[in-house]
Formats: sequence, C-alpha cells, structure tokens
Amino acid sequence: MQLEVITQAPPAGAHPTPILFVHGMWHGAWCWSEHFLPYFAQHGYQSHALSLRGHGASQGRERLRWTPLKDFAADVAQVVDQLERPPILVGHSMGGMVIQKYLESHRAPAAVLLGSGPPTGLIPATLRVARRQFGSFLKANLTLSLIHVVGTPDLYRKAYFCDNLPEQKLSAYHQRVQDESYRAYVDMMMLNLPRPAKVNTPMLVLGTNTDYILSPAEVEATARAYNAQVALFSDIGHAMMLDTGWQSVANRILDWLNQQGL
Repeated sequence: MQLEVITQAPPAGAHPTPILFVHGMWHGAWCWSEHFLPYFAQHGYQSHALSLRGHGASQGRERLRWTPLKDFAADVAQVVDQLERPPILVGHSMGGMVIQKYLESHRAPAAVLLGSGPPTGLIPATLRVARRQFGSFLKANLTLSLIHVVGTPDLYRKAYFCDNLPEQKLSAYHQRVQDESYRAYVDMMMLNLPRPAKVNTPMLVLGTNTDYILSPAEVEATARAYNAQVALFSDIGHAMMLDTGWQSVANRILDWLNQQGL
C-alpha cells in the first residue's frame, strides 16, 4: 500500500526516538503539518505524519467507505517497519483508536492519545452528536457518507474548534476535510473495540473539557483502562493539534516524554 508520510527533521541534535502522528476522521497527515510537525522537530524529534489509506495522498480512496479499522492499524505497522527505530505514537480521535488496536499486537516506546475514542466504543459519542445535529447525522447514515457531519464550516467548527479560531483558518482547514470510512466508524462503535488488557505501552491520555464529541468522563475512563496519566484542557476544541490552544497540548506531551526519558 502506497501511503503518504510527511516528515520534518530537526535542525540538529535529534532525539534517538522519532514520533509518528496518526490523524483522525475526515483528516490526513496535513493536520499535523500546521503546528505539531514543525514544533516537535524544533524540539529535536524526527517527526512523521501518516495519511491512513484512503486519506490525503495515500492509496485506497476508492475503497475507503468499507475500509475496516484493522486495515488502518496495518498502515501504522507498515510505516513503523520503514523507520530506523520504533517511534513514539501520537494519535488524534480515530487515530487514537487505531493506535490502541495497533498496540494490541505491537510494542512502542510510548503512546499519546488526543481526544481518542475510548475502548468502550463510540456509541455514547454517536448519540451525543445525533442529539445535537440530528439532520446532518441522519443524512450521513442514510447515505453512508460521514462527511455530512462536518459538511459545512459551521458544522466543522462546532465539532472541532472553539469560537476563537479565525474564520480564515477554519475555511482553509475545512477545504481539506474529506469523507470517512463508514466501516471503521461502525468498528469503533461496537464491532472491533480495543482490548486494553493486551497493551502494556506507557501511555498519556489527553482531552478537553470543551470537546463537542467526547466527554471528560470518557477521556478519564480511557486513561484508567490503560493505567495512564491523564490531563484535561480548557478553551480548546476536539482538534487539539489545530485549535488555538495547540501549543499547551504540545508542551504537555513534551513534558511527559521528558519524564519517560524520551
């Protein structure tokens, strides 16, 4: 499978362990290149961002609707195998679920979950979104095309950002969102949930008190399932790597990696 990987190298004196960033629903590797790739490279990490199959410039767009979650985990495995050293894994939203599935059968030096779906699944989050925007949710499920959930800039802002993100940035980001795998969405609700008992990788779980999709209780439950450190931010939306408060999130990750000796 030909997969898009965006890489940013540090100017000098790299940490020995690289980082691989995995995006969430409707996005691609591009969502990390705005802030996180240059920031972590500036702090000495060889930084890579993957576009899962069917996303960004990766192959598989024609089969995306029925791509299962396990295939996305296989994409992570493929990219990890191409790196010189096993990377730290950082996943946002669906990307966090993908990393959880990957870690059931692989080891990593460390993993960070940002606004990740919990191991118990996305049924509560789905009901929450359905209640708040029933029309677009119904259309997405009738057409099996999840893009309708974020189909306008206003819906995208509501789901992913706080009110203070500039309109110009919102418009630029929204132009790059795309449709998503309906099969993977069903997997994350109930068909192929993560199994924390199989995972022993050190983990940091981050969320936000103002997330439109996930509740703080779900973030904390994910941390308990993995015996992981947890932190909740305020005044930042679900897109913790793109919203205006992204730097505080990045700094928390850097502090934790330093604690882990990475």
